Amino acid sequence: MRRTTRRLADGREIIYFDADPASPPRRAEDLRELSPQPGPPEMRRDPLTGEWVAMAAHRQDRTHRPPADLCPLCPSAPGRLSEIPESDYEVVVFENRFPSFTRFPGSGIPESSTGGPGPVERAPARGRCEVVCFTSEHSGSFAELSGEQARTVMDAWADRTAELAESPGVEQVFCFENRGEEIGVTLHHPHGQIYGYPFVTPKTDQYLRTAREYERRHGGNVFGDMLAAERASGERVIRESTHWTVFVPPAARWPVQVMLAPRRHVPDLVGLTDEERDDFAVVYLDVLSVLDRLYDAPLPYIASWQQAPVRTGRELCWLHLDLFSVRRSADKLKYLAGSESGMGVWINDVTPERMAEWLRGP
Repeated sequence: MRRTTRRLADGREIIYFDADPASPPRRAEDLRELSPQPGPPEMRRDPLTGEWVAMAAHRQDRTHRPPADLCPLCPSAPGRLSEIPESDYEVVVFENRFPSFTRFPGSGIPESSTGGPGPVERAPARGRCEVVCFTSEHSGSFAELSGEQARTVMDAWADRTAELAESPGVEQVFCFENRGEEIGVTLHHPHGQIYGYPFVTPKTDQYLRTAREYERRHGGNVFGDMLAAERASGERVIRESTHWTVFVPPAARWPVQVMLAPRRHVPDLVGLTDEERDDFAVVYLDVLSVLDRLYDAPLPYIASWQQAPVRTGRELCWLHLDLFSVRRSADKLKYLAGSESGMGVWINDVTPERMAEWLRGP
């Protein structure tokens, strides 16, 4: 694979990933007139939970469902300049124009202070937000990529995980894809995102506390032991390959939820071998096709890579992809109502065993 780094007109970084190192070089310039990128937005620590919340008001102005001929993720063409200066590409990653966390200086927010009445800590939301374009084709989805294209995306995810982990202040790297208007997607071009957070996320923090307690009590890895039990039972397993297991988690929160986990204990995408990456591309495309057949329509979903933080708990984390959907039947959505949103207590409308049976098929 060949990796080419360039700059957009406002100083943001753009990186092209080409499977064939002999493909034409990437030399196109961004000819747009863009305002300089703003400094980082503010983040505030909730004094009741200790969790950080980003205040990114500028994102209200981000691009919202443009027509296909104005898509900012398509390649540039005469009379239509986009975020990608090249006239074609395979996989491309660039810094988000409307980031929740950013490396650009100049916000004027103190590095750490209390603001206003009460014990509310505030700081600049320093970090990085990137967009990953899976293909130059505007229509379609990840499920319609070729195996080679999916493998290149896999390499791009791993490349960005490794580089962002070396960035000052980044504590966790999160690669994810939102698909479908039901999820809130505002750009239909097949793409995902990568966040470099300046803190360990609440979900991962909770996972690490649970994993440490499990290790203390049982002497094993909680995810590894769960995976072994799922493979031994087979009741909720959807697919098995040489290197990956696909299963419905035993305490699934969402009606449609699957996890894809390597059999080997790996903390993050960087640690996967070439063989494991090749195998994932095949398995994942198969799983996505199964999910789209569930209701005979493209399934809205969030696919999120659960990786170890940069500096803590790496020995406890077991890399896996968690994919879930808000759709609970062909014509109904799962809404996070009182119990889920108000108290964080989930109530699933479909048992994991029943969903696994449906996804395995006849």
